[in-house]
Parts: sequence; structure tokens; C-alpha cells
Amino acid sequence: MSDSGYAIEVNNVYKSFKVYLDKGNTLKERSIFSRRRKYQNREVLKNISFKVKKGETVGLIGHNGCGKSTTLKLLTRIMYPDRGDIIVDGRVSSLIELGAGFHPDMSGRENIYINASIFGLTKKEIDERLDDIIAFSELEEFIDNPVRTYSSGMYMRLAFAVAINVNADILLIDEILSVGDENFQVKCFEKMRELKAAGVTIVLVTHDAGTVKTFCDRAIWINDGEIKADDKAIKIVDTYLAYMNEVRMEYINEQKAKSQKPYDENDEDITMDPNSLHFGNRKAVILSCNIINKEGEGVSAISSDDPFILKYHYKINDPSLEEIIIGMGIFNIDGLWIYGTNTQLANIHIDVKGKKEGQVIFECEPLRLLTNKYILQCSIIEIDSTPCDYYNEYSQFNVVNSSKESGFITYQTNWKVVE
Repeated sequence: MSDSGYAIEVNNVYKSFKVYLDKGNTLKERSIFSRRRKYQNREVLKNISFKVKKGETVGLIGHNGCGKSTTLKLLTRIMYPDRGDIIVDGRVSSLIELGAGFHPDMSGRENIYINASIFGLTKKEIDERLDDIIAFSELEEFIDNPVRTYSSGMYMRLAFAVAINVNADILLIDEILSVGDENFQVKCFEKMRELKAAGVTIVLVTHDAGTVKTFCDRAIWINDGEIKADDKAIKIVDTYLAYMNEVRMEYINEQKAKSQKPYDENDEDITMDPNSLHFGNRKAVILSCNIINKEGEGVSAISSDDPFILKYHYKINDPSLEEIIIGMGIFNIDGLWIYGTNTQLANIHIDVKGKKEGQVIFECEPLRLLTNKYILQCSIIEIDSTPCDYYNEYSQFNVVNSSKESGFITYQTNWKVVE
């Protein structure tokens, strides 16, 4: 294995768990109610195989419950596969669960010795690195306090500080970097980049697509216990995000189909609360609002170089309605409003008197947004601004951009060095 060039080899691995439907907890319950011990055998991993080269950084992505964390626990030998082989070459350091292995009544200093010894360090080695571990955790003031008095962020600082100071050949991380303040997260990523540059093999489980694209060399997409794709990180993340948006769009369309019904001004279920995701008097309703690509197909992921086109299909429920305004908005995933406009601002009048249905197309130059997930807001309102059908979150879509700039928007720029 040492000459193979691979730090990790996973070959035809299966893993399943027994999920008990009604299990007795005491000896008496198990004796009297033996029939309660019925269980389902849930297969979490189904014949997965992959290899990780020494010094390579790999991201494991996929929806919740797909088997990512189980894979990482198998690599750390916290659990073992039912079938198949896993070969790991080198000292492993892992951050699988926040504060795992810490004793709550012991001090931070004592837990450093316990945790580091689990990773295979001798007392002499821990003594040599103790000051570096404490300094990185920034817990000098609290290091001799019991860790049960620590916040979750302090737990994470201490756990990460130990894990990165054991001189491991392989570092396994499961979502732990999502905890802690922003400054410490930046510090952690800087340290991880140092480890990556030093040739440490890193396997990272995260839902942060941006981290996988910018930090990982490769991404493995696990879907329902099987490897769906394995390739360069940028390619796999874009494919995965497009797939997840399609799944979400199917769900949204199902919910919209259930909610669409004939207009009735006496309907008690109609909400006019603007804080709701969907509200309005339903005098006119949006049947669909799709993002269209250059080929005229509905999509959920677009390139920042392509025009942004929306196609609305609406229905009029109230024959007395004479004119409507159609609007759109784009928000980032945290709810920050990036852009919004409507037909009235563009001096477009939509006369609906005597009409039952209609379509409107919104065309825009390339959005020039950076790679990320965004929220589409769309609405129909009356001419007096009364909402007919207003979606604060109609759907989510992804923008793909090759730029490595930071923020939300990209510009055409030019740098000049002045001599």
C-alpha cells in the first residue's frame, strides 16, 4: 500500500443498520414483549468504491442521509463495513463529531492530553505541541476550566486545535467548520490550506458548495448510498446543485398545484400577510414562472455569461380585473435583496379585461452574479398595489461563474501598475 500512491482505498463497501420499530429498553420489557424487537434493515452504503491519492483534497457531497458521514466514520474505523475493504495508509486525524472524546468534568488542558493520545501521540509529543494547541484555540484564559463550562464554539476551537497539531497524514472533517465565529472559521481554513500545501490528504464532508469548489481538488457525489459522480470539484458541484434545484422545483410545483383553486373572495384560507412565503387575494394567479435558457428550455442553473429570461404564465380568476402589474426579484440565500423590477417601472401596461390567461416574458442581460444559490421572487399585483399572487420565494436557482472573485457580483475590471 505504501508504494501505491493512494492514502485511502475503498473497495466495494456495504454498510447497513438495524432500525428497530419498537425496542424494549429494560430486561423485563425484552423478556415479556419479545415480539417488539422487530426491525428494518436499512442499507446506507451500497457497493461504493473510490480512491484518494496522497496529498489530494476530496469533498463528499450529497443530500442529508445519503451516506457521507457514514463513509467518513468507516474511514476513521469508528465503525466497520458489512462487506468490502477499506485501506488507509498513514496517521489519521478526524473531526467527526464536535467534542467527541472530551470528558466534561476534566479541564481543557487534560482533554488535550486525552484527545491527542487517541490520535496516537506520546506524552512527550503532546508536551512539545501543547503551547501551539492552546495558542491556536485562543482559550488560554479558560484552558484549566472544565470543558462542560465551554460553549459549542469553544469546544470546536479546542477539538480543531488538537486535530491539526498531531502531524497527521490524513485529515477527515465532517461539517465541524460550520460552528464558531467568522474570524475563527477563516483561521481554520488558512490552517487547512497550509496542511494541504504540506501534502496532507484531506477528506471533507460539507453542504457548503463554495468550499468544495474553491478548496477541493475533487468531489464525490453520494446519492442514496451510491456514488453518482466522481470528478473535478467544480464540475461535480455544478451538476449536483442543478439536480437539487430540479428536485426542489418538483416539490414547489406540487405544492403550487395543490394550492391553486378558483377565486373566491369569501375564502377564509386566503392570506394577505406579506410575511408569508405566498400570499394574495388570488384575483389573478401565477401558473408558472420559469427561467429559460438560450434553447428555450426551462432550467434551474444558468451561466453568468448567458441572458436571464423569465417566462410567466398567468390566469385571471376575477373578470372585473382590468390591469395587472407583474414583478420579479432576486435575493441571495440569506434573504439579501440583490435586484427587483416590474412591468410598471418599465412602462409596460398589461390589459387583462375579458382575458382568462396570458403570458409575459422578461429578458435581461447576463446577471453577472458570482457562483451561488439565489432565490427568485415573482408576483402579480393590482394597479393600486394590492397583491393578487405574491411569492416571496417562488423557486431557487444556481448561477455558475468561472470567476474566483468575492461577493455577489462580478464586473469587467482592469488593473494597471503605475511605475
